[in-house]
Amino acid sequence: MRQHDYAPRPAHIKWLVDSDPAIRWQVMRDLTGEGAQAIAAERSRVATEGWGAQLLARQSRAGRWGGSPRGWRGDLPKEHRDLLSTLYSLSVLMDFGLDPACKQARTMIDRVDKRVVFKWLNHRPYLCGETEPCINGRILGIGAYFQKPNDALAHQLLDEQLEDGGWNCEAPKSRRSSFHTTICVLEGLLEYERAGRKSAAVTKARKRGENYLLERRLFRSLRTGKVINKRWLRFSFPTFWHYDVLRGLDYLRIAGIKPDSRVREAIEVVIERRHQNGRWPLNLLHPEFIPLKMETDVGGASRWNTLRALRVLSWYNS
Repeated sequence: MRQHDYAPRPAHIKWLVDSDPAIRWQVMRDLTGEGAQAIAAERSRVATEGWGAQLLARQSRAGRWGGSPRGWRGDLPKEHRDLLSTLYSLSVLMDFGLDPACKQARTMIDRVDKRVVFKWLNHRPYLCGETEPCINGRILGIGAYFQKPNDALAHQLLDEQLEDGGWNCEAPKSRRSSFHTTICVLEGLLEYERAGRKSAAVTKARKRGENYLLERRLFRSLRTGKVINKRWLRFSFPTFWHYDVLRGLDYLRIAGIKPDSRVREAIEVVIERRHQNGRWPLNLLHPEFIPLKMETDVGGASRWNTLRALRVLSWYNS
């Protein structure tokens, strides 16, 4: 692969920036290398314009996001559905890059911290987490990103790491790790470290989790070499709890991992997913719910997937 074959073209950049502030500021940071002041100015608009402002406005005074459509997770009580919508909405605000220091973010996370609880866990505060590592990994990351890191939750996740280096919500029944759970925990631990909670134990656990993904080339069985799940070769946004190759690669990029031969096949998958117009489509739309409609339908060109793919290719070719 040659770097110039996959560098973003001016037309691609123009299409990306002709969009929402949540995408535009990340293009400026990751693809065009704008100055810090210009990037910060554009990032500040996430709280007051477009998708970020819309999603913030849909938080209730009780701290939650609700409004799930009839039929979505009808197997769960409304209380549980609202807490899942809250988890997904907070995760998407992180994806948007909402400035955690802005007044809108402080108001939002203070509502969550003071008012949202897991009633069935003796009213445990939301940012203290619950029982499943796939959820707790994201809650750890959310708390750390919005300046409320939870040390006890981080230590709980370290204790739940399996022998193969990953995590699984089905443990202890299953001792084999899940890609879905592992990526959620890895993202949370990385955010926790970036919030100033770096320690030898956390770093060691995170490196073991990264090796779990890399040893499997990000999508292959370690035992047979076969593709574990073909859905992982198709890209979505938001990803919610679902793993896919692009999400795995973008995590490695953010973590500062130096790419090597173990990611080559995954990079080829990203390249193959690009359409002839140089854009990446939305291959999948997962059934999980947030009260916000973004960009495109399945099959249409996705600015989110295009941004993420271009910066992953830039990382690989750097």
